[in-house]
Amino acid sequence: MSKTIGILTSGGDCAGLNAVMRAVVHRSALLGWKVIGIQNGTAGLLEKPYRIRELKPEDLDGFTMRRGGTILGTTNSRDPFNYLMDDGTYKDRTDEVIAAIHELGIEALIGIGGDGSFDILSRLAKKGGINMVGVPKTIDNDLALTDLSVGFDTAVGIATEALDRLQPTAASHDRAMILEVMGRDAGHIALNAGIAGGADIILIPEIKYSIEGIAKKIKQVKDEGRNFALVIVSEAVTTPDGDKREMVYHGGETRYGGIGEYLCPAIADATGFETRATVLGHVQRGGQPTHNDRLLASALGVKAVDLINDGQFGKMVAWQNREAVAVNVEDAIAKCRVVDMNDPLVHTARSLGISFGD
Repeated sequence: MSKTIGILTSGGDCAGLNAVMRAVVHRSALLGWKVIGIQNGTAGLLEKPYRIRELKPEDLDGFTMRRGGTILGTTNSRDPFNYLMDDGTYKDRTDEVIAAIHELGIEALIGIGGDGSFDILSRLAKKGGINMVGVPKTIDNDLALTDLSVGFDTAVGIATEALDRLQPTAASHDRAMILEVMGRDAGHIALNAGIAGGADIILIPEIKYSIEGIAKKIKQVKDEGRNFALVIVSEAVTTPDGDKREMVYHGGETRYGGIGEYLCPAIADATGFETRATVLGHVQRGGQPTHNDRLLASALGVKAVDLINDGQFGKMVAWQNREAVAVNVEDAIAKCRVVDMNDPLVHTARSLGISFGD
């Protein structure tokens, strides 16, 4: 009988997830492993019959690699340790998940996720004696010990393109354009896209700003004879007073959102510039993965299977110095990787005359 690997995606989606699965399936076939895909994260094991499908090389071709999202589906609201039941109560259902994994004969589990997913999967693995390996994916790129996470490059590309498209309309109407991008706790998307997209001002949660600081830069732009300005802001940026801008969704779920709309009148009042805000939102998660995300996903997927084949578990595959390496999952999620003030890109931005509003 074939040895069996289970694979699932968990947390928010992003581009490149299917490319990871493709790499896992093709590498597994070469090494004699069968791969079972678990749908909708661990929630797929809480239904009867289990929501699973065998993944074969012929099912994951080049077309699949090009697809955005995840063919297995995902969830970021079904924590098996604190599972929301239909009657509104919460229940620990981890024993059911563990029993399903063992019943299916899954000898190793590959979880494609971020810090929240890895925290849950790591605790689940310890409780149930499950051999687990993680592959990092997050458009925020905030996992420690890895230079890059799957999905980040595509998100930055989309944000950069948005700035490219906002620039002509800003110039046509003598406006300041604000682009609000994702970045739950870190400003990596805003920083990278801001430099690549020629922003005048980059606002990230790691650097305190003021409306006066923003107005000073925009005045400088006007004094130099330019009739428009571009501002990119991470969704996690607070007001100058430190208040979070959040939106409440159905069911009471709270998410970041609204800092762009907050800044719009404040910048207009301070500068006299007609100002508009655009929220990029989930557009950053969708679409075809860039070639860099496909390459990263392929390298990390192959490495994950190699670790399993070598009997190395409790690891996350990381990308360091252009090489896929193994690090401890617990070390990777111990702290959020925010933008360091000594980051070369911070120096690059300042050296290009880009303001952080400080």
